[in-house]
Amino acid sequence: MKARERGPAGWAAVPGPLRSIAAASTCLLVTAAAIALLGWVLKRLAPVTLAVVAALFLTALLYPVAAFLRRLHVPRGLSALAGLLLLVLVVAGPLTLVANQAIAQFDDLQRQLLAGLDQLRAFLLSGPLSQQQLNAAIEELTAALRGAAPEPLAGAMTTLQTLAAIATALVLLFFFLRDGAGMWEWIVRRFPARRRERVDAAARAGWSTLVAYVRGTMVVAAVDGVSIGLALVLLQVPLALALAFLTFLFAFVPIVGAIVAGAVAVLVALVSNGVADALLVLAAVVLVQQLEGNLLEPVIIGKAVRLHPTVVLVAVTAGTLIGGIAGAVVTVPLTAVLYRAVERGLSFADHDPSEKATESPAPKKRGDPHSDRQV
Repeated sequence: MKARERGPAGWAAVPGPLRSIAAASTCLLVTAAAIALLGWVLKRLAPVTLAVVAALFLTALLYPVAAFLRRLHVPRGLSALAGLLLLVLVVAGPLTLVANQAIAQFDDLQRQLLAGLDQLRAFLLSGPLSQQQLNAAIEELTAALRGAAPEPLAGAMTTLQTLAAIATALVLLFFFLRDGAGMWEWIVRRFPARRRERVDAAARAGWSTLVAYVRGTMVVAAVDGVSIGLALVLLQVPLALALAFLTFLFAFVPIVGAIVAGAVAVLVALVSNGVADALLVLAAVVLVQQLEGNLLEPVIIGKAVRLHPTVVLVAVTAGTLIGGIAGAVVTVPLTAVLYRAVERGLSFADHDPSEKATESPAPKKRGDPHSDRQV
């Protein structure tokens, strides 16, 4: 019995720092496994996931309209329907017309890009780069462009899934606009009473971040599309409307989207109008991106949403690997929302005396002169 007490055995034999590292590693592995499982489920249910995310984004964009109408004593159902109709008339209508024209010009855009890649290869071959490296890179890009157009059956299935996701998103948008506040109150009541105020404060901070991000990104994307489209029209670059719409869409992918859309516009200008116009388009793209990064984003989106470029790049890369373009669009606002929510939750706990007292009550001992002090 004494030997057992003296000799260390089992978990007690492991030094304290190693036990802490093992516990932290186990928690990280379990968390990573849970996140991976959740991501797998969401990817398997991609149409439903995208519908819910799109409905939340559109709710953040249109909720002030419904709230304003409710302040005018308009019934909730009619105010939500008005927000939905505003989306269809003001946003979806013009975008649908532009998208249809851009899709009709997709084949021409694809041919222009392939020709531009051939010219770019011929130009770079005169430089220090080897022909083998350039051929490998150009072949990969060409295969990706040619594979962008789906097969007829796969295209039909994708179209049906897209239409179903759009319909689901519109229905969810209506209910979010009408009953969003009641839904959130129901969710908050599922938490313990002592946690509700903290959860509500963290979620509202995250929601404010999402609202600022969606509205600001919409304005910035519109400015990018209109500015670059106007430059393409003035230079008489073909497919200007399709390129402007592509720039608008890719503006929702931070950093990477602007580079890709600008490169496409420069390539089309190069193959159609020559080197001089391509350089002018490049100058316009750089000017618009500088205006966006130094003026539009800080003023419109605000500092509350801004993340370090390293975090943005990691989030975009991870989102692209997990969910493609849709993942790249979603991960940055999701990261910003989670960061703000966690930050608000922690600051709420630090500044709320009742939260501290509830989480760590001071034990009282008989005869202890300091028993009434809170820890």
